[in-house]
Amino acid sequence: MYYLQRTLPLLVAFAAGVIGIFTYYVPVAQPVEITTSTWYRIIAAFALFLGIHSLLQMHWNRVRRKQAGWAFSAVVYVGFIVTFLLAVYNNGRGPLQPLAAGDGLDLNWMYTHIHVAGGATMFSLLAFFIASAAYRTFRARSAEAVVLLVAALLVMLGRVPIGALISEHLPAISQWLMATPNLAARRGILLGVSLGAIATALRIIFGIERSYLGEEGK
Repeated sequence: MYYLQRTLPLLVAFAAGVIGIFTYYVPVAQPVEITTSTWYRIIAAFALFLGIHSLLQMHWNRVRRKQAGWAFSAVVYVGFIVTFLLAVYNNGRGPLQPLAAGDGLDLNWMYTHIHVAGGATMFSLLAFFIASAAYRTFRARSAEAVVLLVAALLVMLGRVPIGALISEHLPAISQWLMATPNLAARRGILLGVSLGAIATALRIIFGIERSYLGEEGK
């Protein structure tokens, strides 16, 4: 039984990975992809309930043990309860009725007045952290730092109206820096990330990476 518990998830991961690869290169496997996509949505629906239970249990343990930052875990519970009640109430129409934007107390109202406002607040605070990090990064202590500093200044000046007043060539230089050196670096990073994702996927498919099985599967 213990061997089956260790082997069955590996077989399922291998079969799912092989089917996912074949659907892109073998035409006869495309109908299988449609069926597996339906299975994926069904499994994802059950996984949603499992994820909610795991999240609430983790934060409940933090609140119960009064661990560091347990007040934030309490906020998670408050947010979950309020969201659930708004989804059930749905401006008096019931949980199974469609949502209507700006129609009262429902999930759309919560998204617009709480989620969007909170996200804007976080991004506004992020600007100060970016400015602080840029100040520490752009100290010209080496040749590479000087190149980074000059490029950053040219890009920033070329993207604001005052740059065109200083020189008519600054917008073109800024566009060239973003379209040529910056794009080349982005493509290199994306290639590295893609190769890493492929390597990780192959390790999971062939059972080399077993961390998803839990502590016993490592």
